[in-house]
Amino acid sequence: MNRPRTITLLLRLLSVIILLSLSPGCSSPRDLSLTSPNEQLRLELLSENGEIQYRLIREDQELLEWSALGLILDQMDLSKELNLEQVSALEVVKDDYTLLHGKARSIQYQANQKTFTFANPSGQQMTLIFRLSNDGLAFQYHLEGEGEEIYTINEELTSFNLPASAKAWMQPIAEVNTGWEGSNPSYEEEYQMGVPVGTPSPISAGWVYPALFETDGAWLLISEAGLGRDYCGSRLAADSPEGEYSLIFPSDEEAFPGGPAKPTGTFPWSSPWRIIAAGDLKTVVESTLGTDLAEEQLKEDMSFVLPGQAAWSWALGKDNSITYDIQKEHIDFAAAMGYEHCLIDVNWDTTIGYEKIQELVTYASEQGVKVHLWYNSAGSWNTTPYHPRGMLLEAEGRQAEFQKIADMGVAGVKIDFFGGDGQSMIGYYIDILEDAADAKLMVNFHGTTLPRGWARTYPHLMTMEAVKGFEMITFEQAFADRAARHCLVLPFTRNVFDPMDFTPMSLDEIPNIDRKTSKGFELALTVIFESGIQHLAESPEGSFKQEGFVLHYLRSLPGTWEETNFIQGYPGDYAVMARKGDDHWYLAGINAGEAKKLSLDLSFAGTGSSWILIMDSADGQALVQKNLSNTQLAAIDFPSNSGFVLFQTN
Repeated sequence: MNRPRTITLLLRLLSVIILLSLSPGCSSPRDLSLTSPNEQLRLELLSENGEIQYRLIREDQELLEWSALGLILDQMDLSKELNLEQVSALEVVKDDYTLLHGKARSIQYQANQKTFTFANPSGQQMTLIFRLSNDGLAFQYHLEGEGEEIYTINEELTSFNLPASAKAWMQPIAEVNTGWEGSNPSYEEEYQMGVPVGTPSPISAGWVYPALFETDGAWLLISEAGLGRDYCGSRLAADSPEGEYSLIFPSDEEAFPGGPAKPTGTFPWSSPWRIIAAGDLKTVVESTLGTDLAEEQLKEDMSFVLPGQAAWSWALGKDNSITYDIQKEHIDFAAAMGYEHCLIDVNWDTTIGYEKIQELVTYASEQGVKVHLWYNSAGSWNTTPYHPRGMLLEAEGRQAEFQKIADMGVAGVKIDFFGGDGQSMIGYYIDILEDAADAKLMVNFHGTTLPRGWARTYPHLMTMEAVKGFEMITFEQAFADRAARHCLVLPFTRNVFDPMDFTPMSLDEIPNIDRKTSKGFELALTVIFESGIQHLAESPEGSFKQEGFVLHYLRSLPGTWEETNFIQGYPGDYAVMARKGDDHWYLAGINAGEAKKLSLDLSFAGTGSSWILIMDSADGQALVQKNLSNTQLAAIDFPSNSGFVLFQTN
């Protein structure tokens, strides 16, 4: 037993009991605590020596030990000498909303809420809003006031203090202005998996969200949601002494030229929500906190939003594939497969040109396929040579370009190479989204930050990269060798709350790369990974080499999902997930660990269901199909680096 740490916790508990008995207006200990609707989660707040701390308990297990709260602004300190002035009555918050694409369609959110108002000796106030739902905790800072005076938040002291026994699955963030053509930071590093809390990040810039932790069988996934143009994206510090992870702001270089990196603005002011999904692994993976706490959908016509699959030549063909003839072939391919979209990637403005793009868009429309075009976001923050480059930096030019291509019939844009998480760079994202909505263009961001629930607020944001995706497999054999484990952490982290443009599925050959995952593994990624538009990597040639039943499966894929059901798995090892779309269940599994034998209970899909199972052959060289009629139990052999799909036929 760690006696000094135990004694400290006992003294803090005694302090909170004494404080609650003495604090004016606090009639019972529940005034500084909050429970979830099912009473399994409990928040406790501690105001001691003028500082504020919180902790999170699940039943009798402490998930987060006492953790810090507070803000330091350029003109006021709201981190010390704070006095608790007011505690609100308990409020029940309910929200029923619909997503146009995502892990679920109709979502019901319910949470218990309390607000706590503190003041410093100068009378300057800070309000903390806490919500507890059955799947986790959310909290937000609010600063009330009015006027034109501009403030800057220099530090947010929020921390997440994990028990010493906890393990972490976390992604470092690259240093700003590093990497190819200075294009970092983007969220494209490899995860540290199952490391002890307190393990320093291998990169000094810190760790990104979502960050996954496990302690004695309980799981937490930490992220943020509801990020607007008045705040920056945050992250976790590289060092976490004794397992306490501190929230930090991005570097000053991560700003749009001439704009702020740190939160800068006028009152009233609210921070993004800090969210912590908590419970067993199923609860965490199925959680919708990331969209529950996001801002409501824009009050604009979104009838142009069309989720689905996309053909995309650049994944395997790279720059040389961006020609008129090859793009026409991919439009034909999309039409033949029933894919809704075709993405034309880099340098199209010179290798094809606007006039020929118009021809392709018109031709695609006749085939029932929507065309999307690539743009380089970049200004001065990197030296990437791809183009069109810099056309979106100024509002007037961006709006004119968006309207021009919309008038041509282009359906969406992919925009690459952003400059970090500073407040003004976040504002640039939102400017683009608002202008794209006006032009009725769907959006895909690459070289980018984490979406943080934006797909609810801006439903035309179909997907974002923020992941070390398939393209990295095509660049480096060493990463291809590790790809299976990397894919097996993403359903538990990056892809829980937000759409992810990994661009999955290679069924044939990757030029100059020895793929280590099986065809079954690759096929299963179409269900395991969620994206509003799923850009599938396989080429027309590689696709049409596959068995007819594989093509039938790909043609049957729904555009989006109505429900998500986590069946079983473990981060970095294996995952089995079921998603419902077009009133049919699709179940898939991928395995990077030791060979397993699965017994899958299919009763969640109802009685009398028939299924088709596609899995790897015994020698792993091909795919085979089996019919499972009127069954509620499926037994599946599950070798390492393999996968399968199982989909309902009635």
